[in-house]
Amino acid sequence: MKQYKSLTFPTLFSETVEKFGNCNAMALVGQTPFTYNEVYTNIQALLALFEKIGIKPGDKVALLSTNMPNWGMVYYATTFMGAVVVPMLPDFSEFEVENIVRHSEAKAVFLSKGLRSKIEKLNIESLESILAIEDFNLIHANESSPKFDPTAKPEQDYKVQEDDMAAIIYTSGTTGNSKGVMLSHKNICSNAIRSKTIHPIDETDRFLSILPLSHTYENTLGYVIPMIAGACIYYLGKAPVPSLLMAAFKEVRPTIMFSVPLIIEKIYRGKVLPSINGKAITKYLYKIPFFRKKLNAIAGKKLMETFGGALTFFGIGGAKLNSQVELFLREAKFPYAIGYGLTETAPLIAGIGPALTKYQSTGPALVGIDIKIHNPDPQTQIGEVWAKGDSVMMGYYKEPEKTKEVLTEDGWFKTGDLAKLDKDNYLFIEGRLKNMILGAGGENIYPEEIESVINNFKHVVESVVIEQKGKLVAMVHFNYEELEHQYHHLKKEVGNYVEDTVDDLKKELQIYVNSRVNKFSQVQMVVAQIDPFQKTATHKIKRFLYH
Repeated sequence: MKQYKSLTFPTLFSETVEKFGNCNAMALVGQTPFTYNEVYTNIQALLALFEKIGIKPGDKVALLSTNMPNWGMVYYATTFMGAVVVPMLPDFSEFEVENIVRHSEAKAVFLSKGLRSKIEKLNIESLESILAIEDFNLIHANESSPKFDPTAKPEQDYKVQEDDMAAIIYTSGTTGNSKGVMLSHKNICSNAIRSKTIHPIDETDRFLSILPLSHTYENTLGYVIPMIAGACIYYLGKAPVPSLLMAAFKEVRPTIMFSVPLIIEKIYRGKVLPSINGKAITKYLYKIPFFRKKLNAIAGKKLMETFGGALTFFGIGGAKLNSQVELFLREAKFPYAIGYGLTETAPLIAGIGPALTKYQSTGPALVGIDIKIHNPDPQTQIGEVWAKGDSVMMGYYKEPEKTKEVLTEDGWFKTGDLAKLDKDNYLFIEGRLKNMILGAGGENIYPEEIESVINNFKHVVESVVIEQKGKLVAMVHFNYEELEHQYHHLKKEVGNYVEDTVDDLKKELQIYVNSRVNKFSQVQMVVAQIDPFQKTATHKIKRFLYH
């Protein structure tokens, strides 16, 4: 950390320009990348535009856009000035967008073309300028309106301090209430620098970005880290559908990617398992550990080729990875790594490189971050994770009482996550404190543990375990598309057969689960959830909707 003059975005970026100015910085897949010198020129031109439209240090600039190089340029220009960036998830509803713009008192907002309808009709006093992110110009402009000039330079020189607020991140959360997490320059920059030590990265690396840049996970790890290292980031420009991803893998041949569990779980269930179960002999052999490892190793080589053949690091975070899928990745020798963190910690708290992973663990705390298990259970040693360090947030915007609930006077952040540490200080996440169910005999029941068993059952896509009138109920979303495909030849009668099959699966699933969990975690009822569960940006189920 001592090698950096100051933990601010302008300082880190200027050092990158000095070292890697002519290196490729960012691009849409299929287009020529901007170099770091070109990005810096555009940032200076944006600062000049900000001056013309009246943006000053401390003002809020909102970002509602899909991933693209211009997203990052607006983000950096805002923070270089000492203004505060307010990134919004493209999936936020018009109601959520209005609340965030109003609550943050954003003075300007940058929009990508397909998202304009979410904000153009809003009447918010603080909002003075609405700009198109594609060309940085005002959307409702006239002849006298300021225009973006790519050769312009700012008139003022801006000084930014480490403890200045850089961003307000409104969490999509799983609890129903979005809170504005205030992150300083030091919070984000220190986290990126420490996270970078997990795996070697340099100017030859190619990142393929598939998660929303407005989420802290992708922002710090998939955007700020490559900037520090002088690496190049490629964006899809569209939703990451399989055909687009396959083409991008082939063209970019990424060396580093960050993902959520859902993506790799879909690949395993949609590509790997069908190829093994397609033949009776391989399906039988897969049940024998020795042959399973051999088959997984073969599948792993094919998976590497699918990703372009150059992958050295595949980061997984945002939610818990399915245990069966992780076993496959380990035996396939796929270079995966799991991290743990929250928006409030900018985000990474714990993580480790692919060579040192432990099954079902997120790894140890990052260097410079302290973690402890608060009030652990005497028998299981499971307790709430508390974290302390430079990346712990400044607080919740305009929410001093909520801030006091999670930040102790001596700087510990209460994560709300339940976990235990092993002898090597590797962290094992067990679930959310708010989700824990108290059994009839006072036992601590962790629904996530039961769900991990359920999700490994045939035809199950996802599940939520809840308590109803003292009983454990499993809400299960089965793969109806898969089941319908089995009976497609019956045409009109497909619906009846699928319904009967689901009824049989529910009974079978209950026996399967209850034979694999302890007595007080046994499920009393299985309910079929017809539609997929509603999720956050990192594909965590919004559990509060189902209680």
